[in-house]
Amino acid sequence: METPTATRPAVRRRERAAAPDETGRRPLAAGHVIVVVLVALALGTLLNARGLRSSAELREPGWQRETTLALTRPLAWVSGATLLDRPRAALEDAAGHEEAGLKSGTAFQADDTSPPLPPPAGEEPRQRPVFSPSHPARLWVAGDSLVVTPGESMIRAAEDTRAVRAVAPVDGHISTGLSRPDVFDWYRHIRRELQRRKPDVVVLGFGGNDDHPYMTGLPKGVTVDDFGGPTWTREYRRRVDAVMELVTGRARLLVWMGLPITRDADQTRRFEVINAVVHDAAAEHEGVVYLDTYTMFAGGDGGYAEYLPDGQGALVKVRGADGVHFERAGGDRVAAELLKRLRDAFDLRGSG
Repeated sequence: METPTATRPAVRRRERAAAPDETGRRPLAAGHVIVVVLVALALGTLLNARGLRSSAELREPGWQRETTLALTRPLAWVSGATLLDRPRAALEDAAGHEEAGLKSGTAFQADDTSPPLPPPAGEEPRQRPVFSPSHPARLWVAGDSLVVTPGESMIRAAEDTRAVRAVAPVDGHISTGLSRPDVFDWYRHIRRELQRRKPDVVVLGFGGNDDHPYMTGLPKGVTVDDFGGPTWTREYRRRVDAVMELVTGRARLLVWMGLPITRDADQTRRFEVINAVVHDAAAEHEGVVYLDTYTMFAGGDGGYAEYLPDGQGALVKVRGADGVHFERAGGDRVAAELLKRLRDAFDLRGSG
């Protein structure tokens, strides 16, 4: 038979462990502290996932860079999907605005008064620029949500050549475009990223959220009519021209991804209006290539197709359930077209 005193020391220890401290709060158990620390570390890692990814991409080629990229790629994706990258992006935007001396709410900066960006270093080559594993082309992909899946495929395909290196994960911002700089000012963002990333190749795509008559950031005294009308088209073209001039003043090549055919016929007609503006602008800017995804994803009858044949003739799902966005196979199709444009513009030595 156990004596009462035999259990008293253990009871006292449990009582002391559960007793509140001098402030009246019960101390956390060691296991709880570990959990809190791990959660804080995980949250901090996700908040800074894009920064970790960027640091990995700037490392010298080698197994250490490849290992770090493999570890940070899913972190950057989760951070973007859960919007945990937004606080960091907001701080960077604020810093960029302060450095440029720009105020929030100003007109779309087509008539930029800031000093022009310097041209790429070195003399212009007489032939196609040469890129190789030891001197890879720097690739930056950005745009609205339609760019995200194709952009991820572009980065994978481009880096597989070993002559191209992405300088950042896909810089996708959902529900943004050129018509609402009050929501997200792409002109300022692109200018800052060109200075920061110093890309040789830029892939952009906008318009999926611009198919409406409302615009902000209009120059003083300018008004626009209905979507696709003369004044709306003139102002949208001004913004497209401004972005193209900004990028081609610094990067060697701008590839502008057009809008695809969609399941909604009315939306498709609106996308055709935006595609026409971008296509015509690209034709007038040296160093700009228009990547036509409209015909690329049209079915045999010229209409919307959710499934298209792959290289072996098997039907694969290329479009998302919403009838607008792309599946992985669709992104890979766009990436293959991008590689053709890159090989036309550059000599990619050691490529696959």
